[in-house]
Amino acid sequence: MISAVAQRHFRIGILSLCVLLLWVLQQQLLAGGAPDPSSSTRSTSFLFAAAVDKEDEDEEKVPQFACDFGRNPRLRAFAFCDRNLSDDVRVKDLVSRLTLDEKITQLVNSAASVPSLGLPSYQWWNEALHGVARSRGVDFTGSEFSLHAATSFPVPLLTSASFNSCLWQLIGQVVSTEARAFFNQKRANLTFWAPNINIVRDPRWGRAQETSGEDPIVASMYATFFVRGMQDWTPPPLPLNSNSLPAGAPAAPGPSATRLKVSACCKHFVAYDLDNWKGMDRYHFDAQVTVQDLEDSFTPPFKSCVEEGRASGLMCSYNRINGVPACASYPFLTQTVRNTWGFDGYIVSDCGAILDMQRLTPYAATPEDAVAYAFNAGVDVECGHVSLNSALSALQQGILNESVIDKALFYQLSVRMRLGLFDGDPKQLPYGAIGVNQVCSNAHQELALEAARQGTVLLKNEDATLPFSRQGNLTLAVIGPHANSTTDMLGNYKGYPCKYITPLQGLAEFGTRDNRRVLYARGCRSTACVKGDLISIATSTAAKADAVVIVVGLNQAQEAEKRDRVSLRLPGRQEELILAIAGNVTRRVAIVVVVMSGGPLDMRFAKEDERIQSILWVGYPGEAGGQAMSEVIFGDHNPGGRLPLSWYPEEYTRISMTDMHMRPNPSLDYPGRTYRFYTDSTVYKFGHGLSYSSFRCSILSAPLTIRAHPGICKDSSNIDIRIKVTNTGEMKGRHSVLLFAASPSAGADGAPLKKLVHFQLVQLESGQESELIFNLNPCKDLGTVTEDGSHILEIGRHTLSIGTEGTNIHSFQVHRPQ
Repeated sequence: MISAVAQRHFRIGILSLCVLLLWVLQQQLLAGGAPDPSSSTRSTSFLFAAAVDKEDEDEEKVPQFACDFGRNPRLRAFAFCDRNLSDDVRVKDLVSRLTLDEKITQLVNSAASVPSLGLPSYQWWNEALHGVARSRGVDFTGSEFSLHAATSFPVPLLTSASFNSCLWQLIGQVVSTEARAFFNQKRANLTFWAPNINIVRDPRWGRAQETSGEDPIVASMYATFFVRGMQDWTPPPLPLNSNSLPAGAPAAPGPSATRLKVSACCKHFVAYDLDNWKGMDRYHFDAQVTVQDLEDSFTPPFKSCVEEGRASGLMCSYNRINGVPACASYPFLTQTVRNTWGFDGYIVSDCGAILDMQRLTPYAATPEDAVAYAFNAGVDVECGHVSLNSALSALQQGILNESVIDKALFYQLSVRMRLGLFDGDPKQLPYGAIGVNQVCSNAHQELALEAARQGTVLLKNEDATLPFSRQGNLTLAVIGPHANSTTDMLGNYKGYPCKYITPLQGLAEFGTRDNRRVLYARGCRSTACVKGDLISIATSTAAKADAVVIVVGLNQAQEAEKRDRVSLRLPGRQEELILAIAGNVTRRVAIVVVVMSGGPLDMRFAKEDERIQSILWVGYPGEAGGQAMSEVIFGDHNPGGRLPLSWYPEEYTRISMTDMHMRPNPSLDYPGRTYRFYTDSTVYKFGHGLSYSSFRCSILSAPLTIRAHPGICKDSSNIDIRIKVTNTGEMKGRHSVLLFAASPSAGADGAPLKKLVHFQLVQLESGQESELIFNLNPCKDLGTVTEDGSHILEIGRHTLSIGTEGTNIHSFQVHRPQ
């Protein structure tokens, strides 16, 4: 229960960002929701006016659907078209009517139509990692002008830096709204293969940008709330500044308890975080993973995605785990995901992963073996085509049973049923009225901007150099390979954005607000920065300015799917560019380095250089990245983002990326992985992030003793930790309160050095304070995992601490029951 004092603090002066943003979205949608034509004067191309839905659209414009009685009246006699029956009965009836050949055509991502049953073809492969994206099932080339674009949010790693679960859910809601608009215009289907919830074990991984970072709790929360937003599942009301559901709270469905807005798919299950490193690729990689690491590092986000987020899709990964391909693992896909976690959606293989079992590895001797291994393990849909060619012969050989195919069809067709695809004309159903005017709407673009603002992390700010003042006619030099970036701001798995606001544009139009006082030089021809022929021009440009913003970093040429890094340093001569500018300008010139990247970089040279006053990390910030960056630099927005993964020195690269162990091994000079286990030095710690204001946190109350059974962790009563947060600075700001715990054996016997147990975000005016309540379950939140994968709550002295530096430490004892 929340105390009266706490409730009063919730009410006084704290406006939940979630509530605020939702209100803004609703107001703008009620006002029409179309993009503001005037904004085209301050952005480049790709800002499209939305078309208005027409009531008299042609019949062929209506998305094709099953159970269309108007076209085929005899379908009324089929039970699978009877909406008065349960979904289970309807799906079983449909499966029973399919011939064996027809069943096989449904096993792949490009499922064929079955004209005799009025079943349309279906493309399962649609992408929406941070906005509706280019993919097999999404068409940006349709006749509707507005559907040439979709709102492009920052990559998930940057939005994760906000530590704002309400924001993650709102992004999911907006992405699924635009996805439904595409579907309603026959430009997409409704199964979207997002989010990517693998943890970032190694900073060199090329797909770190797609994820929520290195922490299993953050990844679990992101999975839960993004999926809820996508599928339109609404949890019960929360305290205004809470991030999670109260323990035991009942589920509150969206428009229909059994219907989905779109289907979200959590990927890639499991222990997948290597793409292509020094000759080892994901197709051949056999991840040797301990039970302990699986239980407390690699599987928790997927467990939360299923149990808390209620995802309707899950994708198995390319790699093997301890010798067995992820897509051929019955213990993982069936025993764990379905039987233990209760998953009732469909499981899809990553694209080509089934054929790869035979083509690229010796695991399967024939394509038939590969198909049998996958579907017997629990795969329901193959992204690929080997099943079309080999499933029948696998049946004839007796290594695959038709009942296994029927079970796969039951799970996948149940998801299509839950999407309303067998309920009649989609335009007459919930979500059928979502039109193209809700794609690239003002409200959606504002949310994309807000996400970029909230994710921005201030890494360094000596002498309070930032924010810049607009008084005094400041002349600003904007320099670097990303200074005028467009597509690089989008990261990977992107669509076509509603607009671009580049860093140069943003700093001119939202920063100085005077193009005449902004100077520009590239400094490098690309992020590779192989040649140094533009450096001298950049240094002479910087010398003419009062302040310099240098925008450097990576792009998809350095980090991407199928592309891991071998170095943590800036590519090419980018570091030389920064140091040349720092050495050529006078001491009165302020230098700000902005890092645009997914994965972390070794920025020690800039961190330790007194000539460089400030450093910002902006991830890949999406379509409005330049505006968000400018608003932070000029103080219109107070940065509150925190790093969702550690930044390491170049020396980290001596560790083999193929070593999957999370725990350190001193005898092998192996320092471990992520902040929970890593024993060596970092450049910036997980959770690091500065503000233009200052915040003081203190633990007001917490238990001094807890009684628990020794050994295997059993049910325990929840405890409340009350924390007071005060804004002691002069500027309004948001502050993420990160609560960490350490067990009695922290750093020994496989126990983490510390671990994040919860986080909450507050927004406070200058001088304002608030009380937060963290409701913890001792077993779940404070326990540790043993070598055999068991969860225990250790007897002895535990500690709680707030923030990256571990301040405000509170100790308590766990005793055996009397």
